[in-house]
Amino acid sequence: MKDLGNLKYFLGIEVNRSNQGIFLSQRKYVLDLLRDTGMLNCEPIKSPMEQNHGLEECKDQIPANKGRYQRLVGRLIYLSHTRPDIAYAVSVVSRFMHNPGKQHMDAVVRILRYLKSAPGKGLLFSKHGNTDILGYSDSSWAEKGDRKSTSGYLTFVGGNLVTWKSKKQKVVSLSSAEAEYRAMVKGICELLWLKGLMGELGFSSQSPMKLFCDNQSAIKIAENPVQHDRTKHVEIDRNFIYEKLENNEVEVPYVSTKRQLADMLTKALSHSDFADSLVKLGIYDIYAPP
Repeated sequence: MKDLGNLKYFLGIEVNRSNQGIFLSQRKYVLDLLRDTGMLNCEPIKSPMEQNHGLEECKDQIPANKGRYQRLVGRLIYLSHTRPDIAYAVSVVSRFMHNPGKQHMDAVVRILRYLKSAPGKGLLFSKHGNTDILGYSDSSWAEKGDRKSTSGYLTFVGGNLVTWKSKKQKVVSLSSAEAEYRAMVKGICELLWLKGLMGELGFSSQSPMKLFCDNQSAIKIAENPVQHDRTKHVEIDRNFIYEKLENNEVEVPYVSTKRQLADMLTKALSHSDFADSLVKLGIYDIYAPP
C-alpha cells in the first residue's frame, strides 16, 4: 500500500477541500463530454428540461441514431452521481433507450446545453453540528403516455445531501395518494439503509428519522392502520410503513409543496423554482465568477 495523500481525482470525480468543507464535482468530465459532442460553443440554457415536456414514444416519430443516443445517455447517467440537478431529466430520456426519436435526442441536447451553463456545479459537504438523517419523498401522478407516476426522494445526513433518486413506478397508481405512498416506501427504505450504514460507522442515533411528504392523504394512510378501499392496492407498503412508525424508527411530517425539495425529481420546474431548489440542496459552482 502507498499513501498518495488527500484524494483529488477519482474515476472522473473531482474532490476539492476548503474551510467550508469538501466539494465534489465532475467538471472535467462535463467539459470532455461537451467537447466530444461538439457542444463546447453551444448556447447555454438555465434548466435541463422544458416544463410540461410531454415526452413519449410516438408511432410516427423521426428516428434518432440509437447508438449515439445510448452512449450519450449512458455518460449522463454517470454524471448524475454528483449532479442531482439533472437526475429527473436523465431519468426521462433513459426511458427511450430502446427506440429514441428526434424529440428525445433534442431533450438530450438540452441537457448538454444546461451543462454548458455551469459545468463545475457539484455538491458541498460541510459541518452542521449533527448527524441527523432525514429525507423528502414526492411523486407525480398519471403522467402522459402510460399513465405511470414518477417517484423521487432525497436523503440528508448531517444537513448534507447524500443520496437521491428519480424513477418511474412499475405500476399505474389509481390516485395521487397511492402514487405518493409508493414513493414514501422507497424513501423510508433508503433512510433505513442509511441508518444501518451510519451504525456500522459508529454513528448511532435513537431519535426517529424524518421523511417529509407534501401529501396529507398519504400521511393519514400511513398513520391509520384501518384497511379500506384507498389502501387495498398498497396493503404491503401500508403495513411496512405503519410498522416503522409504531417502532418509532421513522416519522412522516407534512411539508408544504413550496418547501418540497424532492419536487425537482418528479417534474420539470420553472427556471426560478429550479434555481431556488439548487441552493437549498447545497448544489454550487465553485468555479463560477464572483
